[in-house]
Amino acid sequence: MNITTQMVKELREETGAGVLEAKKALESANGDFAKAANILREKGAARAAKRADRDASEGVVELYAHPGSRVGVILELNCETDFVAKTPKFRELAHDLALHIAALAPKYITVEDVDASELENESQILRKQALAEGKPEAIVEKIIAGRLSKFYEQVCLMEQPFVKDDSVRVKDLILEAIRTTGENIKVRRFARYELGEGL
Repeated sequence: MNITTQMVKELREETGAGVLEAKKALESANGDFAKAANILREKGAARAAKRADRDASEGVVELYAHPGSRVGVILELNCETDFVAKTPKFRELAHDLALHIAALAPKYITVEDVDASELENESQILRKQALAEGKPEAIVEKIIAGRLSKFYEQVCLMEQPFVKDDSVRVKDLILEAIRTTGENIKVRRFARYELGEGL
């Protein structure tokens, strides 16, 4: 199939890929736009994994107060260079993540951050629930694993569906930003405050 400049342009606008990268993806997908976009996303995820070890010590501290000032968030989002930290896209990502945290109230950044005692407690509760439902002992562990993934979606920022587009997880949003900036990007820490919380 003949790959036109218009096809390349549309794919670039959709994915943020370079001209040659978009053209090669379209060629290997025989002009299929959806396949080409998936090829570019897979390449982006692979590149992001390679960048994960790189130092990310620049970035921004984003402050967000929900309308009505009942919920506030402080978020530190890191990248590798001051240049990327100052771009509108990076600042928009920081703002969107702070808004997401205000709305969905995650407790942890990643699954690995979940407190071991809280995880053990949740597993015991899920085990008792499964047995009370009459589930066979042989499949209880699989049921617990499935339900723990739902638990992680509730408490871990990276596992949550993004508040502005629930077809995308937060970790995928960050992987896409890594792919487009070419830099490692990490949520270092956040704090969420809600008026009257803990009283």
